[in-house]
Amino acid sequence: MGGMALLFLLILVACGETYVPKPMGYNRIDLPEREFEALEMDLPYTFQHSTHLQVEPDSFNMAEKNWINLHYSSLGARVHLTYKPITGGRQNLKSYLDDALTLTFKHQIKAYGIDESVVRTPTGYTGLVSELSGEVPTQFQFFVTDSTAHFLRGALYFETAVKNDSLAPVIEYIKTDMMHLINSVEFN
Repeated sequence: MGGMALLFLLILVACGETYVPKPMGYNRIDLPEREFEALEMDLPYTFQHSTHLQVEPDSFNMAEKNWINLHYSSLGARVHLTYKPITGGRQNLKSYLDDALTLTFKHQIKAYGIDESVVRTPTGYTGLVSELSGEVPTQFQFFVTDSTAHFLRGALYFETAVKNDSLAPVIEYIKTDMMHLINSVEFN
């Protein structure tokens, strides 16, 4: 009878608590403090960028000397910047705008949504910021132009196949850096 009473007591005690599984967690990502410096390269544009990245020439298209990558090595991310001079007037600008929008909307198949915002920089330039949600290869894209001579486009890429929801803090961190870049762009 003693064993039966112990079993009954254990069942009674065990029934008093509800087991709730812990939610799935993500790796902790320590983001560095924000600090900016001026771009120190001989390019037709300049801006302020994070001190926590390396500025690299674009190794994909060596013929384009004004294309660079902003490499966040500690975060496993790159922002690919492409620059084009507007030499053919409005038709040339329209072509660059069409290309930028086409590249953004290529991801529409996998994206849950695309939020676009028109920006006006303190120097009077116009830009478009596109934020893509879902399992897309680039979650943040933008362009900035003075509408007459210069066109700068950027796209954020990660070096990992991790789900974008686990990268959300990093994506937000880099988006804030890119907004600072956009607002500090000056064309030469």
